[in-house]
Amino acid sequence: MARLVFFDDACEALRPLNDLRCSGDIRIGPLSNIERLCTYLESDVGAIWVPEALADLVREEHDHIVNALPGGEGPLLLLNARLPMPIEAFEQLEAGAALVEAASGDPIAMLVERDEARAFLEDGTLPERRITVEERVLLSRPWHFKSARDRAMEMDLALISEGVSPDDDDLPEGCMHIGEHRVILDDDAVVYPGVTFVAEDGPVVVGAHATVRPGATLIGPCFVGTGSTVLEHAVIRPYTSIGPVCKIAGEVSGCVFQGFANKAHDGFLGDSWIGEWVNLGAQTVGSNLLNTYGEVLCRRAPDAPRERTGETFLGAIIGDHVKTAIGTRLMTGCILHTGCMLAQTAPVSGTLAPFTWATDEGRRVYRLDKFLDVMRTVMGRRDVEPSEAYLQRVQSLCSDA
Repeated sequence: MARLVFFDDACEALRPLNDLRCSGDIRIGPLSNIERLCTYLESDVGAIWVPEALADLVREEHDHIVNALPGGEGPLLLLNARLPMPIEAFEQLEAGAALVEAASGDPIAMLVERDEARAFLEDGTLPERRITVEERVLLSRPWHFKSARDRAMEMDLALISEGVSPDDDDLPEGCMHIGEHRVILDDDAVVYPGVTFVAEDGPVVVGAHATVRPGATLIGPCFVGTGSTVLEHAVIRPYTSIGPVCKIAGEVSGCVFQGFANKAHDGFLGDSWIGEWVNLGAQTVGSNLLNTYGEVLCRRAPDAPRERTGETFLGAIIGDHVKTAIGTRLMTGCILHTGCMLAQTAPVSGTLAPFTWATDEGRRVYRLDKFLDVMRTVMGRRDVEPSEAYLQRVQSLCSDA
């Protein structure tokens, strides 16, 4: 198997999902893009190639080589970090060829020698032999998480379940298992009496050091990640993936939590993507369906044109470090870019620019010094200290706002 090199082509139109991470670290299910493809291909990461603005941050997140090629001989398999799923066209990929997405013209993958790899990564030079992939397969808009979510969830849960014996499926006393699919609890998970697992349409997986409090209902397929807590009487509906160290209450349906986010109070949230260090205040609720039952149209940025999403059910897309006040109403398909602070009584609709401070008095840009104070406090509650690389990236994003 050729060594894997993931390249991030810095797709601006995918923001806010990739503001503070490599595109390969985006979750649209329990696993990140990189984790899913490596597990599927049964191969380790040889290197990750990212824009210089993200390089130091990615070095902190990964033990892999960053912005250099791995040593050794033989071909390299370069994969676009925005590729969330393996594709059938992999079978057509031969040495010296590249797969290219027809609609965008963006490279998906290539199997090349070192010189060709370096030419592409440094100068964008594609191999002469190109195989066109007609299907859209790359994440290129923030709402694309939704179109790939269900397949990613099903694949991830199958990959996670491999090697886990059905003999380990015994539930703690006082819990209920409904349905034929599996309920897999890590040995270090804490599950209280009174929890109901509904596995009629898919499995339920609870990760290491996760906690599920009394009265919660988890409906598969769904996933609760490492160190996360599902609070009392929460209802976790199908295709919800809760990343590491989240605290979740209320009713969530088809939501993807990247990690380190709080939705610790009642309120419905459906078909939404929630970034890291988000806090949703009590009774924050989100709509995921228009009253007309029509297709949701979105703007990826406030000044961008409206685009068809192809989705009837689409909730909020919430960037990292977004905070909402009590009673916030998030309208169908709204996009809240990184660092927004929402404290307005009117419903939040459309697309908000990064670091928007929104109140009933109007909108202005969040002051950087104030933002950083709040950020340090929030991250400190999880015993996380923002690194210099993280601070520089945040400051860069804020200065561009």
